[in-house]
Order: sequence, then structure tokens, then C-alpha cells
Amino acid sequence: MNEQEMREYLEGLNEQIRQIAAGFPEEEGEKILRAYSYAYKHHEGQLRKSGEPYIMHPVAVAVNIAQMDLDAESIMAGLLHDTIEDTEANYAEVAKEFGEAVAMLVDGVTKLTQMEHTSYSTKEEQQVEDLRKMFIAMAKDIRVVMIKLADRLHNMRTIQFQREQKQKDISVETMEIYAPLAHRLGMQMVKLELEDRCLKILDPVGYQEISDYLEEQNHGFADFLDETKARIIEKLDQVGIQCQVKARLKSVYSIYRKLYGQNLSFSEMYDICATRVIVKSLADCYNVLGLIHDLYKPVPGRFKDYISTPKPNGYQSLHTVVIGTEGIPFEVQIRTDEMDHRAEYGIAAHWKYKNGLKGGHKEETFAWVRQLIESQQDSDATDFIKNVKTDMFADEVYVFTPRGDVINLPKGATPIDFAYAIHSAVGNRMTGAKVNGRIVPIDCELHSGEIVDVITSKNSTGPKRDWMHIVKTNGARTKIKQWFKKERREENIEQGKAVLERELRANLVYDHFQQPEMQELICSRMNVPDLEELYAGIGYGGVALSRVIAKMKDEVSRIKAAEAKEAKLAAALAAKPRKAVGDTGVIVEGLDNCMVKFAKCCAPVPGDPIIGFITRGYGVSVHRQDCANAKTSARTPGEEGRWIRTEWAQEEEKHHYHTGIKIAGKSRVGIFNDVLTNLSNMKINVSEMTARDDENGNCELYLTITVYDKGQLEFVINRLMRVSGVFEVKRIVAGG
Repeated sequence: MNEQEMREYLEGLNEQIRQIAAGFPEEEGEKILRAYSYAYKHHEGQLRKSGEPYIMHPVAVAVNIAQMDLDAESIMAGLLHDTIEDTEANYAEVAKEFGEAVAMLVDGVTKLTQMEHTSYSTKEEQQVEDLRKMFIAMAKDIRVVMIKLADRLHNMRTIQFQREQKQKDISVETMEIYAPLAHRLGMQMVKLELEDRCLKILDPVGYQEISDYLEEQNHGFADFLDETKARIIEKLDQVGIQCQVKARLKSVYSIYRKLYGQNLSFSEMYDICATRVIVKSLADCYNVLGLIHDLYKPVPGRFKDYISTPKPNGYQSLHTVVIGTEGIPFEVQIRTDEMDHRAEYGIAAHWKYKNGLKGGHKEETFAWVRQLIESQQDSDATDFIKNVKTDMFADEVYVFTPRGDVINLPKGATPIDFAYAIHSAVGNRMTGAKVNGRIVPIDCELHSGEIVDVITSKNSTGPKRDWMHIVKTNGARTKIKQWFKKERREENIEQGKAVLERELRANLVYDHFQQPEMQELICSRMNVPDLEELYAGIGYGGVALSRVIAKMKDEVSRIKAAEAKEAKLAAALAAKPRKAVGDTGVIVEGLDNCMVKFAKCCAPVPGDPIIGFITRGYGVSVHRQDCANAKTSARTPGEEGRWIRTEWAQEEEKHHYHTGIKIAGKSRVGIFNDVLTNLSNMKINVSEMTARDDENGNCELYLTITVYDKGQLEFVINRLMRVSGVFEVKRIVAGG
């Protein structure tokens, strides 16, 4: 866009922010404008993939947050949400300018930095740790996830500017995590839009087929809905009930799920149309239900009362399916104004009057987030995502205790899940179960409305290992693991060792695992203190066997690659021709029989690019070309002419050169002895050595060794990296 268009575009963004700020008290409005200015300044010069100024994205996110009726802090965080991640701004600066609360919100939606990501081996692990970070931030402040949803909503609206594979990756993540998350928070409008936009990317043919059908039938549907609205309003007017009636078609994705999930045709889809009746009071809801059933014939078994038994996300409404005048079934939802607003905006509805979440509401809102974090602390990337989907976002069933208490469980849950949902002690003593008064297998699937009674016994021997494969909730699985961890340690160790050794043999890495250094390394990789804990963890299910095998195979591959590199270096060293020149092996351009010495600041060895410096009275000092001292001197007036070309000669006789190395590792008895033994075996002379431990349990060893070229030095470094406990070996200044 040209300069004039850019000015008009930016003025439009300014106007949007001014309108948002105007809806708040003056002091809060000024903070919002200041946050916009800060974001504008830090994103200046950045562009979106669409070619538009980057600031348009934070503004769009802020608009989405404002439409959710959230508070000023949330809008400020929306404007600033990418500053820490994508600009030079940092947490401390944002906290100083806009307060700790805003900085925490911004940090909560900020991805882990690139440096933090380097410790993860796969892209999936990186993504999962970003999600885990967000969930932890949610536990502190639920607004974090609402800002993230506002961000994801705008990204989905502009996804066409991403490359095709990126569009699919983002859509899959959105469909699996963010749309269900919006549902779990009761934010129905956000959920429906995310689902439809994802479907358009992931199955464009299916999306278009449904869209075309709805467009073709639009006139018929519109007439039907208009007639239905008119009849309901007329009926309620007759009895003096004030109401608002909304009629709509189901979302494309809702139709898609039924069409393909239940293998139906369009002619078999009877509930494409839906009508919503919004009334003033709770009593009116039930009165309207009776009037609707008087007006239309209800479909048996299709009535649901979510007012007396709300969904876990707080959703309340009466649902009934009735037969219309033309024999077409349609759904009627009946709710109050407050219930309707909560159904559209979910948790965000609590901020409608700028009150936020108070008291009991706050505890209820955070309960499921805390449950997720507590149960997933030791999970790996794959398990974390799997359990998030199962425990938090699966379709739900509602079952009752014999006292009438409602227990919410994921679809497919069993009586074992029910027992552990009540209390871990009930699950551990469980011997059987009754559903609606009849004894059932403990692995039977529960359905909504059933009354479940757990049969327990003080003489129970505890849960069975195969229960972990039966239960559907991660909470139950975690409690079963905890019981086995505490009560059956010896059995766990024995079983864990047996299954691990069987898998190691099957994967041809058993012999490698028998080396003590490898066992210590794998235990470290799996965050367990010793081999016994590793066996026990595998035995009770706390350590994934598949991860141990994967780590083992990675280490074996790394060792084989290092050995191949060493063999290649050794062969190259043996075949390298040499030509003796003087006592130093260095040829100095234009000078014969001059004194040559090697600079201690960089300690060059054959193989390093070198350069010579003519000293006053001490011959030529040879430096590495990348030496900091050499670079500084070359720029010093009057010194640049004293630098001359030097090179290593091709020698038949090997000369030895001093160089320094630093070895860092985990402090343990014998580590220094192992290092020196390895050097001795390689016939490497050590002329100087210093060592020290630090307060973190690490140690550092500084050595001056003699080698005959850079290839041998690399060979030595590779060998020393294989010493147990060593995690870094690098070349340093000689004697430093």
C-alpha cells in the first residue's frame, strides 16, 4: 500500500483502540491507549505475511477481547501479547510500565524462547511444553487462555496467508486443543467459529458440500424458521410471557460431525434447524417448556435439563426436540438472559460488568486446570496431550451416586473411573459395582443418568495392574500408579527389569545397556536417581518403557556416529604427508631462519589458519587468524604492517604443540582419574593441570596438553566426551 493508504489504515486502527478505551473509566482508558502506543513502537517495521503492518494483529486481538467483555488489563495484555516474544521488550519492562498483572498475562501467552526450546528433541515436545506453560499460567489467572483464544481466533481468520502445510498444522492444533478448550470454558461463539474455519482447511470438499447444501436450501429453511418463531411468540404472548426468540441453522462443523460421524445423508438430518427462546426468569423456562410441548409434539427421549444439572463449563439451558408443522424435527433451547450470555461467552461472561471472577466462582473455574497440572507433572509430551484430550475435552457423561450427587466423567468411562473420582480409597478397595441396582462388570461403559454404586471391601488386595488399561480418566490411572508405587515396590522392580531387558534385546541394544556409564546416562535422561528407581518406575507405569528404549537407541546411534568419526580422523592422520621445516613446522613468508614462537593467547596447532606478527627482538609470534588479540592489533595504527603471512609446512616428522582444553562435568569420585587415564592411553602428554568444584555439584578441569595438529586435538576432545559424567570439552587459552 502507498503512503496515503498506510496513513488511512493506521488511522483506522487508532480509531478502533480509541473506541475500546472510551468504554472504560478515564484512567483505565488512558492505560489502554498507552499500551497501544508501546506495542506500536515495538512492532514498528514488522509486517504480517499479508503485507500489513504487524500492529494490526494485536489490535484485532484486543477487539476480540473487548467483544468478550473482559477487563482493561486483558485488553492491554492483548495489545502487548507478542512484544516479549517478537520484539526487544522484556518481562521486567512490561511489568514496570503496565503492572505485574499485565506482565503475567503477557508472559502466560508467550511461547518458550528459542533458547529454552533447544533442550527438546522434537517439534512435538516444543509445542507441548508451550501448552504446558500456558496451562500453568491459566491456573494462576484464567484470563491467560481467553487472551490466547482471542489470538488464535484472529490467526485463523487470516490463515490464508500461511503456506499450505502450516495452515493444516495450525488447524489440527486448533481443532484438537483450542476449540475444545473454548468449549470447556463455555465460550460457544469462539468454539463454533474455530471449528468451522479449521474444517474449511482440513476437509475443504466436505466443508463446501455442506455449505452448498445450506445455500441451496436456504429459502426453505428461512421460511420454516420464520414461521416457527412467529408461532412461538404468538403462543407466549397469549399467556403474558415476555421473550426473545432466535432461530438459526446449526454450524457447518456440527452438521459435518453428524453427517460423517453417524454416516447419515442430508435427508436423514432432522435437527439442522434450532430455535432458542430467551426469557426473564427461571420459572418462565419451565413454563415455556410446557407451552412448547403443547404447541408441538415432543420426540421421546430427546429432552435434557441442563438447568438443574449444568454442564461442567457452567452451561445451563433446557433442550427439547419437537416435530414441526411439516413433520420436520427441530431443537428448542430455553434459557434466561444470563444463561444465554454465559452460553455464548462462557467464563468471559463473569467480566461483563467488570467484576471478574470472585470467591466460589474462581475456585470452580480453576479446579479442572489445577487437576490437569497436578496429574501431568511427570508426563512426557505424548502422554500430556493424550491425557489433556481425554480428561478435559472429551464428550461427557453425567452419572449419579446413590445419594444423588452428580459425577462428570468422559465418555467411555467405567465404574473404576467413577470410584476413583469419588476418592482414591474407594477405588483402591473396590471389588465390584452396581449400575441402576444391577451388578455389572467393572469395565462396562457408563451412560448419562445412571446411578452407580461401588462395592468395596476392607479385605481387598488393591487395584489390578490391568485396570490402568481399562480406565479412561488420567486421574484414575495416576491414583492406581501411586498405589503400586507405594505398596508393591519389590514387585515393580522385578517386573520393570524383566520387561525392560526383553525390549532391549528385541531392539538389539541390550549389550550397550550393560555398561555402567550407559545405565547412569539413561537414568539421568529419564530423571530417576538410579537403576532401581528406573525398574520400579517401569513396573508401576510411572516411566514409559517406549521412552527408555527411544533414549537408548538415540545414545547408541550417537556412540556409533562418534566412533565412525574417530575412525575417519585416525585414518586421515595416518595418511597425512609431512615435510619437516626447522623446529617449528612453520613457514614464514620472506624470512629465512627467523626465530618463531607460538602465541599463548590462542595456542595455534597445525590445521588452524595462522598469521605471523614481527615482534621487537623476539622473532615472529604466530597467532590463529581468529585470535582476538591479532584482530585488535591489526586495526591499531602503526601495527598493521608488522603482520606477515605464515603457513604450516607439510612435515614428515611430527612436531608437538601446546594447547589448552577445559573439561566440565558432574563431580564424582574418580572423574579426574578417568580423564587422565584416557589421555595416557592416547599417549597425550599433560604439562599443566588445575581443577575446581562448584556449589552446584559440577567440576571443571583445565589442562595444557601437547598434540601434533588440530586433527589429533579433535580426536582427543571426542574421546574425552565419552568419559562418564563429562558434558563439555572445549579448547581454551593455553594455561587458562
